Order: sequence, then C-alpha cells, then structure tokens
Amino acid sequence: MLKISGEALMGDQGYGLHPPTVQRIAQEVKSVRDLGVEICMVIGGGNIFRGLQGSAQGMERTTADYMGMLATVMNALAMQSALEDIGVFTRVISAIPMDQVCEPYIRRRAVRHLEKKRVCIFAAGTGNPYFTTDTAATLRASEMHCEAIFKGTKVDGVYDKDPKKHPDAKRYDRVGYTEVLTRNLGVMDASAIALARDNNLPIIVFSLDEPGGFRGILAGRGTYTTVQG
Repeated sequence: MLKISGEALMGDQGYGLHPPTVQRIAQEVKSVRDLGVEICMVIGGGNIFRGLQGSAQGMERTTADYMGMLATVMNALAMQSALEDIGVFTRVISAIPMDQVCEPYIRRRAVRHLEKKRVCIFAAGTGNPYFTTDTAATLRASEMHCEAIFKGTKVDGVYDKDPKKHPDAKRYDRVGYTEVLTRNLGVMDASAIALARDNNLPIIVFSLDEPGGFRGILAGRGTYTTVQG
C-alpha cells in the first residue's frame, strides 16, 4: 500500500495538480510494479479541499468531509491517467459509488485486480465522514492483506520534532506504534496507527521527493523509518 498526500501532487504550486509531479510519481509506481510487486494506493485530497479546514471555517463537518472525499477521487483519476499513459493498467475504486467514472469498492474484485498486476487506487476514503485517508489506507491495506504501508512524505522518515524548524531533530530508524501515539509523532492520525498496530501492519515512512526512493527501499537501500511493534 502506497499512501501519499494530496499535497504531494501539487509540486511547487499552492493548489491543485502539477502534471509533471503526477507523472514523476507514476514513474516511481511503475518502477516498483515492474519488479512484480502488487501495488495499491490511497491519495489524499488536501491539494483541492481538506474537510477539517472547511469545518474550521464554519462548514458543517460531515458535508466538508464528503467534499474532501470527492477531491480524492479527482486525484485518483489524475494518477490513473498518468499511469495508463506509461502502460500500467490501473483501476480507481471508490468507497462512494459513482459508476460513470470508477468502480465501486468490492473487496473480492479489488483482490482480483491485484492478482492480475493492476494498480488499484482506492478513492473516497472509507466512505464515511470523520475518518481520514490515513485510516482509509490502513483499512484497505488490512483488507487486501498488504505486507506494509509505504507513507510517502516530504521528509525521509519520522523525527522527534519538525526537522524543518529544528536542526537538531533526531530521526528514528525504527519506532513502535505505542511511542508514535504517546509522543504524538504525527506519522498518521491515531486511529490509523491503532488499526495498523492491531493488525501488525508495518508502516514505512520515506521521502517521495527522492528519485527512485520507493524502489530503493524495496531493494534495501535508502533512508526511511519503520513503524512496527
């Protein structure tokens, strides 16, 4: 399971999609898929609309969260287009049915897509408000029996404090689920971490900005943090 934020698709822009960045990430996914790895993805929607921000500005929370879910579908379709442009068969699978643009989520069908080496992009979160795409990624990874969640971020792992603000920030090579929760390290939201812990699902945090980083980690190279145990 590859989990990336919607902001990762913005590039240097302040909003929306940056096509060269989407294409670069698609190439990263293809390089791993070419190794014979079954890949599924969850992409956030924060580059278009973030439910919590809408709620903070006075919008009703449930409505704001549904709008955020629709933003993830837009990002998923953009990634599908970029992947299929380079010859990777891809299916967008939405927790909210919208048959004209993507498939509804049916677990057995999604498993079959993965068996056929198609990339599955799970969109619209869990289909429920009050849950983040981090939780959706952990849920789908558990349902698909994924071996790990790869969380692509702007930094090369988990730090004890923000490395952009604190030059003395310490990076962890390994950290436990409980420590992430008790120290509020910000890897994922608490419900996602708890779900990963309950299913013994390791989370690998790495920098998506590092060219070849995703493939390198699978080959045992690169800098990253493993959240497990």
